Amino acid sequence: MAAEFDALLIAGPTASGKSGLALRLAELIPAELISVDSAQVYRGFDIGSAKPSHALRERIPHHLLDIRDPEETYSAGGFVADALQTIEAIRARGRLPILVGGTMLYFNALIRGIAKLPTADPNIRRDIDAEALVRGWPALHGDLLLVDSVAAGKIHPNDAQRIQRALEVYRATGRPISEWQRETQARHAWRFSRLALVPTDRTWLHERIEQRFRQMMQEGFLEEVRALRARSSLTPEAPSLRAVGYRQLWAHLAGEFDLPTAVARAIVATRQLAKRQLTWIHADPDWEGLDPQQEALIEAKVAALQRGLLSQR
Repeated sequence: MAAEFDALLIAGPTASGKSGLALRLAELIPAELISVDSAQVYRGFDIGSAKPSHALRERIPHHLLDIRDPEETYSAGGFVADALQTIEAIRARGRLPILVGGTMLYFNALIRGIAKLPTADPNIRRDIDAEALVRGWPALHGDLLLVDSVAAGKIHPNDAQRIQRALEVYRATGRPISEWQRETQARHAWRFSRLALVPTDRTWLHERIEQRFRQMMQEGFLEEVRALRARSSLTPEAPSLRAVGYRQLWAHLAGEFDLPTAVARAIVATRQLAKRQLTWIHADPDWEGLDPQQEALIEAKVAALQRGLLSQR
């Protein structure tokens, strides 16, 4: 299948409709979907990650879902390796890979490459987590600002995972993570076309986020987290439980606050996540932005992609 690009990337903030757009395309052209979602890789993280149903997966092939147990770690480097292998396999079947999701760190790693960072040091991570419990992640973000202002400027003060990793690299090597990242380059030749759903009406997005979260609660999200807590090997320090919604409901079940407070905190955290996702997109002009409320423009883009891809088969 000759085309001007080898794979289509669809990004956007949570609840913006990016998965729906990918499915519409996959029903019109020969395509398979690759999840770009750091929560959907985990088994048992179904309702809260908005994972596609098994019925939908039977109709349209999906990849990189349910590939790790929640006790395991999964990195951007692991995603890139898995995604590149999957893209190659889909292309070999004469189909278009559509990568869709909201984990912008994964998209960035795929597009720009992965720095050869030192391996994780569990002792340093444990120390950083202990400090965060006492001082809070914004305070540790301040520490990072002192030693690596470049990295700190790109990381939200509440982005625990990225703050932890940046401080870990600095403490382990004495070199800022931004220096390591400057040595990065993509290690593949695939050509990507990039679309991003970018709502101009933040109130619309915030309302959708709240509606979706409350719908998840009705579908059994709390019971899903309760089942995860029953796993004796899963602790709240696991990277999987940094996923928004999961950590707030876990804390509720641990007795830290009541359910209405947990729900309210999860909705706020999801809105903060959406803001960070949009920041990533706005920082990269190579994303073609589409307002999901402009249905006519979305339909025109879908039709143009369909015509262009089918004409080259």
